[in-house]
Amino acid sequence: MERTLVLLKPDAVQRGLIGEIISRIEKICLKLVGVKMILIDKELAHKHYSAHVGKPFFEDLVDFITSSPVVAMVFEGNNAVDQVRSVMGLTNPLEAASGTIRGDLATSIEFNLIHGSDSIESAENEVRLFFSVQDLVDYSVDVDKWIIES
Repeated sequence: MERTLVLLKPDAVQRGLIGEIISRIEKICLKLVGVKMILIDKELAHKHYSAHVGKPFFEDLVDFITSSPVVAMVFEGNNAVDQVRSVMGLTNPLEAASGTIRGDLATSIEFNLIHGSDSIESAENEVRLFFSVQDLVDYSVDVDKWIIES
């Protein structure tokens, strides 16, 4: 079973969109197995955005993600990484399809509400960065037999 990290960024928290965004992800049959609200410190932000070190927007990313609480979550399911990427929509909300989180709710590239891991490898690393093994709950739901391929 595939897992992926989802972060609801400060703008999602401040705008009161936590429930709506979680609901949209749950509706694509992904199961929430870990969730917590945290204040990301600079050290964690630097680790999370390490691929962008040296880029002109790096410090802006760090300043934004540390400006307010975020909701960190782990979702599990078939093709979880790709499914979350699809429901999120493109980074630029002006280019994101209607019906996606960013296409419907985001206001700009800077304020695009949500982060989702971009690959299985990234997901594994990012989940470990934000969650310990004890933070994640393994459980089944009755609907699993209708949505999980054997």
